[in-house]
Amino acid sequence: MNVPAAAGAAQLFNERFRRVPPLTTFAPGRVNLIGGPDYNEVFTLPFALGVGVYTAAARRDDRRLVVTSRQEGGGPAELDIDALQPGSVHGWAAYPAGVAWALREAGYLGGGADIAVDADLPAGAGLSSSAALECSVALALTELYDVPVPRRELAALARRAENEFAGVPTGIMDQLAAMLGQAGHALLLDCRTGTETMVPLDPAAAGLALLVIDTRARHAVGDGQYGGRRQACEQAAAQLGVRALRDVAGDPGAPARLADPALRRVAEHVIAENARALRVAELLQAGDPVAAGQLLTVSHRSLSYRFRMSWPEADAAVEAAVDIGAIGARMTGGGFGGSVVALFPADREAAVRSAVSRRFARHRWLQPRYLPAVPSDGARRIGA
Repeated sequence: MNVPAAAGAAQLFNERFRRVPPLTTFAPGRVNLIGGPDYNEVFTLPFALGVGVYTAAARRDDRRLVVTSRQEGGGPAELDIDALQPGSVHGWAAYPAGVAWALREAGYLGGGADIAVDADLPAGAGLSSSAALECSVALALTELYDVPVPRRELAALARRAENEFAGVPTGIMDQLAAMLGQAGHALLLDCRTGTETMVPLDPAAAGLALLVIDTRARHAVGDGQYGGRRQACEQAAAQLGVRALRDVAGDPGAPARLADPALRRVAEHVIAENARALRVAELLQAGDPVAAGQLLTVSHRSLSYRFRMSWPEADAAVEAAVDIGAIGARMTGGGFGGSVVALFPADREAAVRSAVSRRFARHRWLQPRYLPAVPSDGARRIGA
């Protein structure tokens, strides 16, 4: 029998540790509607999903962290908190271990813990399952020991765990979306300052729906392709004499000063995408989600042809959705695998699903999975 992930985390905890966990926390995955990549310090427009990662946790009397996951299987990983250092833990356990390390370094780790994790968010789907795991564990460890940490700081520590401990060079968007999300809203996030403006995003009120199409082409931000694209952005910024491409976001002529055509394309995309993100936020604030949605497809084609971080299944899903009547569609996440998000009239959902599935069948790809993309609240404690 399938058990909902919230109950599943507590059940797994009881099975592995033979006691009832005193608390369970939740942190959501996210969709980036448009904008980015965040490591260019530009604007993005993410929102929190209703699915994510659940962490059941209890204190230990020693300085050990014992973590187990329903998705990963196998026995629990038992770690010495005081011996944690970047590179000392590998695989999925590096993420909760990295959170404990970051909290320890900041003086926020009260002691050891037993932790059991369950999720209803697919891993590798470009929906930031790693940040959801980090934020869920971070909230659990601080709630366990009644250590108050501001949400924004907790997000920064979760990002430090991913960057420095797990060695994955992501930006801050995912953790902030997981920590700060609000139902019915997206966050217009300034990835330079870390500040956000809540933007109304309630498709159902306008007779629309957002859908995540998990292409099942698996995405791993640590596989080198993501890092390679980030390196190209850094090279473009260095050749333009600025800290990040954010600094030339208002200068559409800047890419012409780059001799390398590949770097020129990268800069063109980032500059145009930043403008699109700001424009979509304006349109949503003005109550025009249809005009906002149309920019999603423009964004995707730029990601595919200029930034070159799309993949065949994403391109096919976008085109199939738009051909059947979607207002707009775009890949989401770090690229090279994962998911697409599509916006369409609510009564066209069955048609969109059918069209995308037929397109995949024609190519003999794995059939996609579909998840409702409802803008939802961020990380929270859900157990006693």
